Formats: sequence, C-alpha cells, structure tokens
Amino acid sequence: MDQVKTTKPISLLEATLPLITMAICLIAGGLIFPIGAEVLMVVMLISATVAGYIAVRRGRSWNDIQHSTGHKFAAVFPVILILLSIGMLIGSWMYSGTIPMLVYYGIKLIDPQYMILTAFLTTACMSLTGSSFAAAGTIGVALMGVAMAVDAPIAITAGAVISGAYFGDKLSPLSDSTNICAIGANAELYAHIRNMVYTALPSFVLAFIVYFIIGINTNLTAELADVNNHPLLGEIEKSYNITWIVFLPILVVLWGTINKKPAALTMAISSVFALTIGVFAHDFNPYYALQSAVSGFNVNMIEPYASSTAVPSDMLASLLNRGGINSLSNNLIVIIAAFLLAAGMDVAGGLDKILHTMLKFANSAFGLIAATMAAGMTMIATTSHGGVTSLLVGNLFQGAYKKMGLAPENLSRSLEDSVSITEPLMPWTASAIFMATTLGVPTIEYMPWAIFCMTGWIFSLIIAAIYPITKIGLKPLKEE
Repeated sequence: MDQVKTTKPISLLEATLPLITMAICLIAGGLIFPIGAEVLMVVMLISATVAGYIAVRRGRSWNDIQHSTGHKFAAVFPVILILLSIGMLIGSWMYSGTIPMLVYYGIKLIDPQYMILTAFLTTACMSLTGSSFAAAGTIGVALMGVAMAVDAPIAITAGAVISGAYFGDKLSPLSDSTNICAIGANAELYAHIRNMVYTALPSFVLAFIVYFIIGINTNLTAELADVNNHPLLGEIEKSYNITWIVFLPILVVLWGTINKKPAALTMAISSVFALTIGVFAHDFNPYYALQSAVSGFNVNMIEPYASSTAVPSDMLASLLNRGGINSLSNNLIVIIAAFLLAAGMDVAGGLDKILHTMLKFANSAFGLIAATMAAGMTMIATTSHGGVTSLLVGNLFQGAYKKMGLAPENLSRSLEDSVSITEPLMPWTASAIFMATTLGVPTIEYMPWAIFCMTGWIFSLIIAAIYPITKIGLKPLKEE
C-alpha cells in the first residue's frame, strides 16, 4: 500500500509517546530484572519501534529512518572510537602493570578513611586536561581497584570518580564539550567558563562535604587499618616487576590530551607503549599482548598463576580481569538502538515538536533556564551526542535569551548543566554505558552518589529562581 505523507502537525502526545514508552519499560524492567545491557537493549528497541510506527503513520519510510540513524551514528563515531580505544587501553595497561602499580601505590599512600574524597579530587584534577572519559578510564579504574582493596563503598567511590571527572571536564578550556557549548550559545569561551562557577562551585563544595562525611563515618577493620601489610600488595609484587617504566603510558595520554591530539589515536599509541612494556619489563608472552588489547587481560596470563601451583585471590582477579575492545562492543547495540529511537522521533517531527513546546514556556528568566535544560536533557537522552544537542538547542534558544536581555553565557551554562553532566546519569547513553562498564558499577547504583552531576542542574534552577531578589548568578546582556 502506498504511503501518503501527512501534513497534519504532529501532536505532543505522539511526539512524546516513544519517551513515555521508554520510561514505562525501564521501570517495569527494573522491577523484574537488573538494569543491564540486555534490558536496556530491549527497552530501546521497543521504544524505537513505537517511534518508527509513528513515523510510518506520518508517511515516512524505513529508509528515512535508516538514513537518519546512519547520519546520527556518523556524527557520534569519534565518541565510539574513544569508547573502543579506552577498552583497549585498560586491557593494555593491565598487561603493562600500569593500573596495578597505580593501585599498589594508592594502597600505600591513600588514607582509607578519605578514599572517596581522594577519588573525587584526583579525577577532578586529572579531567582538567579536558577529558572525563580519559580521567575515569585511567586513574578512575585504578582508584576503583584501591577502593576494592581497602573495602571502601564501591558504588559511592564510582560516583565520586564520575563527579570529579565531569567537574574538571566542565571547567576545562581543553574540553570539547565546554567549547561546543560556548559555540552553540555564541558565547566567548572564557566568559562561559567564568559564568559556570556560579553552579559548579556549589556542586563541588556539596560533593566535597558529602564525600568527606562519608569517609570519616566509614568503619575500618583492624586488618585494613595497616594497609602496608595488605595481601594484595604481595600479589602485585609477585605478578609484576616494580619499575617506573610502567608509568610511561600515562605520560603519553597526558601529552596527547594537553596538546589536543585525537583522543582515540593518543590512547592507541599509549596502548602500544603499554603492550611493549609488558613484554620487556615483565617478560609476558607477546601473544597475550594481543589478547589483552582485544579480549581483555586475564590473571592466568601471569606465569605464577598460569599453572596450578598458585591460585590468585578473588580480589586480584577482580582487579586484573578486565579491559579489551570486546568489553565495550556489546554496548554498541544499545547505542545503535538509541539512535534508531532518535531517528524515528526525528523523521516524524517529534523532536522539533518537543523543543518548540518547551520554548513556549520561556516567559521569564526562570522559565527560560528551565526550558533550556529540559530541552537539553530530552535531546541528550535521545541522541546521546552532546555536541549535536548543544548546537541544536543553543541555536534554537539564542534569540529567546537575547530577547530576555540575558547574555549568551547563561545559555551556554544551561547547556553544560543539562547536557554535559546529566548524560552519565541516563543508563542508555554512551557516557553512562562507558562509565558503568569501565568502573564496574551499574548506572542505577552510582547515580545517587554522583553528587556533582546530580546537583548542577538544581543549583542552576535555584539561581534563576532567586535572581529577581539577589540579582546574582545571571549575566545581563551588554548593550552593543
């Protein structure tokens, strides 16, 4: 039967029905099953089917949806490469001993009482180089290993790592997301960064206080109090040669990040360095180097544990058995399903309908900020691409901010607070999948403890709400 393209505007119910379906399926699925890649995959495919049905009803074809999906996937392809290269990097750094050595010295140097706070501050400093993924995928993995060794709360530590990673990324002039948010709002970069302090600083202070209080109220056993005698230290010493050379792959990543080299390429080069170090510094089998990069490192690759004469502890196995490109490949299906959902909504006109509906409620400074963040959260939830979301929402709302007499830095900050820092809280997005897989903690478990990400948008709304009284926090538009 021939399809007739409808000219009737899409209703708000039709536009939001795929998102409503996704929410219902997620809640129902979470009540029955653990929220993992399998559940997310099914939920996204069901929601994408609803979006596709609405698009077909409105006269669009499957080819239209495929074309839109391919276009969206192409736009996010650099992020996909980073995801896969991080998987290779982790496996390679396990092979070289880089991450085990970070854990080794972390156990020796970090006071277990302040493990969570240390995780937050360390990743915050690391991510100032401009990449939340690099911070969480390198030093974050090591910190999770230390947390496991000293019996710190794993989910809370993961939340602290993610909070720190996004704090530094959000305020770094080297960050892609920070630059794109400024471009999308037509704001000057450093003016944008200065204006973000109003929401970033309160969130940082609150996170600091929460992690500090949790730390001082954490009870440690007598065995853990003397961390220098921790059994994991002896196992690491037996498995690897203690040498400074294992830290060279970290320097490669830092150099590439600071000099704005392509992230995926930098991580690939660091992985090659790491695999070479594993062969020559620890005398590991060269074939295991390839296995570590592709399938992940395994404790049985280490000579003492390759035979039946020695058995690794569960803690050592949990620390070392990870990484590899394949560790993230399954999650690509979830991302593709998310793009099918976004494509169905896009070709049916649903995304435009939702965005323009939100814009209608922007009749005050508070309403404008709220509408911007609602649009940003909706778009990042469906596209999983911060750059596209920031540019699209930024261009749509620029005129409204100018009409309201507000500087573009307020728009760029709203984009950061709704797009950049909320993406890792949505289990089906690329950022959340990466964080959950890399740190080994499901999104739903670390979410309440990612204090910085959870509160940034709240402080943004509070500042907008009280601005008529305080006249603080929103920058007025300067007269030309």
